[in-house]
Amino acid sequence: MALLDKGLKQRMVGALVLLALAVIFLPMLLSRQDELRHVVVEAPPMPPVPAMPKVEMQPVAVPEPQVLPEEPLPEQGSAESVTPEPEVAPVGKPEAVVAVPTQPAAPAPTSRLDANGLPISWSVQLASLSSRSGAESLQKTLRSQGYNAYIRSVDGMNRVFVGPLIERAEADRLRDQLKRQHKLNGFVVRFQPERS
Repeated sequence: MALLDKGLKQRMVGALVLLALAVIFLPMLLSRQDELRHVVVEAPPMPPVPAMPKVEMQPVAVPEPQVLPEEPLPEQGSAESVTPEPEVAPVGKPEAVVAVPTQPAAPAPTSRLDANGLPISWSVQLASLSSRSGAESLQKTLRSQGYNAYIRSVDGMNRVFVGPLIERAEADRLRDQLKRQHKLNGFVVRFQPERS
């Protein structure tokens, strides 16, 4: 009898669950009011465009450039020394202004070119390795970080450099930066182009 009561209870609970589901979902399925519902939004009308004030254009008279009277030059025999004034083009063409120097030009700065005609520049030597693969690995790491790294082989050693840089001070800063980042004690050397 206990089994029958338990089975009966389960059937009754199942029937109640189905009845509750029918009460919840049946009105939704049979009702079509959601499709017929219209949403109306009342928005204020668009404001009128403001009237732009009328602007009157009036011609403006531009005066013509005036030529200034020239001062008479002192006579040849006069004791006054005269330095020539810079020549200036007419007022209407500012790009044509030409100045005549009154003093000799300063000597050109000393050329900063080496014997090959290339600018004197500097590099930072970071390592001298017997293993070519080790040097190439360091070069690859430096290049991946944006440094211009290159290798020169001298007497069986593979030297890894970063550079070249035109200013020695820039090379010193680069050496210090590489020391902080990679713990490599590099030193600044003159850049030597690779011989072919």
